[in-house]
Amino acid sequence: MNRKRILAAMIIIIGSLWSPISAAERKVLTLTLDEAIARALKNNLDIAVQAFNPELAAGQLIKAREAFLPQFALTFGSDHSENPSYWWLQGEGTSIDKLNNYSASVSETIPTGGSLSLSLQNYRSETNQSFQLINPRFGTTLSFRFTQPLLRNFGLKIARRQVIAARTNLEIADVELQGTVMETIYLVQEAYWNLVYAVDSLQVKRQSLELGRDLLAKNRKEVEFGQMAPIEILNAEATVAQREADLIQAEALVTRSQEVLKSILNFGTEDGGRDLRLDPSDRPAYQSVSLNPDEALESALGNRPDLQALAKNLDNKTLNLEVARNQMLPSLDFEFSYGSPGISGDRLMYLNDDPFLGVIIGKVPGSAGDSFRDAFKFLYNNWTIGLSLSFPLASALSRADVAYARTDLAQSQTRLKNLRKKAELEVGDALREVESNAKRIEAYRLARELAEKSLEAEQKKQAVGMSTNYFVLDFQDRLANARLLELRSKIDYILSVERLEKATGTSLVKRGLKS
Repeated sequence: MNRKRILAAMIIIIGSLWSPISAAERKVLTLTLDEAIARALKNNLDIAVQAFNPELAAGQLIKAREAFLPQFALTFGSDHSENPSYWWLQGEGTSIDKLNNYSASVSETIPTGGSLSLSLQNYRSETNQSFQLINPRFGTTLSFRFTQPLLRNFGLKIARRQVIAARTNLEIADVELQGTVMETIYLVQEAYWNLVYAVDSLQVKRQSLELGRDLLAKNRKEVEFGQMAPIEILNAEATVAQREADLIQAEALVTRSQEVLKSILNFGTEDGGRDLRLDPSDRPAYQSVSLNPDEALESALGNRPDLQALAKNLDNKTLNLEVARNQMLPSLDFEFSYGSPGISGDRLMYLNDDPFLGVIIGKVPGSAGDSFRDAFKFLYNNWTIGLSLSFPLASALSRADVAYARTDLAQSQTRLKNLRKKAELEVGDALREVESNAKRIEAYRLARELAEKSLEAEQKKQAVGMSTNYFVLDFQDRLANARLLELRSKIDYILSVERLEKATGTSLVKRGLKS
């Protein structure tokens, strides 16, 4: 018996030496469950990490859409070449040619997989070679080009596959973030109610210890007045020592439970989290919930983020298979182009209209503006229309892509079926747990009331000498245990309801975080 008392005293001393900050020096923060959830949603690191994924996915979606934005291009080039003359048409000396190029174009990929382009090209050329009719010469060409795949790469879905996949990935990132939020909410609830249990359990153990100490003090007075033999108080002393040790364990459980909750709420050393003591103000209360298995299962299949993410990922797999099948088709492209040229410049006038004489007697000036004007008047129509057909030589690779995409899709479909089966099992387990925990509350309430009455009766018996310390202490332990079991049943019921909401995917809707 003395060993137990010595052990309890050592534990108390060690505990007091280990604690660097006394309870009076620690800051106390009173928290409701809703306040704890709000802080977790704001500061939890898991949510902070997951919140980047929708932003990254949104960036990929913007990048995919940019493929269908118009592209503008401007080019300029200047060429100067000098060569020795080597035949009689060039004349004598050095042949000098100058060429300046200017162009502007706009092109765009259209959602059907084709492309459109409109360009305006202009040049100025000048030479010292003989027998020229226009020198310098200005040229302008307005051209339009349209191409459209008719087999491979044809179609809205095939052409926009990057956009569709990026949009689906954004939706997946959103539902995965919802899943992280839902998981965080449940972790906060679990940690909060476990802290409540630890705090209330500590209070129960303190009450039990006080009852034991009161009985021990009463026994010592009886021994002092000779109404009880000294040996009779040994059992009371041992019980008090044991309850002191239990109290220390309960205090350690409170400390541990607080650290878990502070970790989820992201209280760090920089904001005084180490010196902070959380005081949960909510207390467990029984609130009956309606249990409809069919509705619960339907809600789970429609609201659970993990099922939604996998179903959306299945859409990407289906699209990959469609694209792989399309790539096995021959390439049949329709092409159409149209061009309107305009030419102007200084027209040279030769003696007797004979350029072979090489005698220039005048010129009719021209300008670049004249070539622009003629091009936009569509004086000269040049067009091309045609079809080009080609067969893929790498058909074996294409078949491999189709086989891979088909297998990948089948795997995802099987994974989705398996996850749905697990969801059904989780919903069923959660429903049964809620129902059984509701019954436990009533049973443990009755057990606690009976324990209270039994202890009261045993104390009355002891007062008239019909009972001993052993039985009174035993009934005290039974009452403490009954109170703890009742408290645990209430906590378990609340957590089982929260697990049901998590299994059915309704916890976000319940808190107004999802429409």
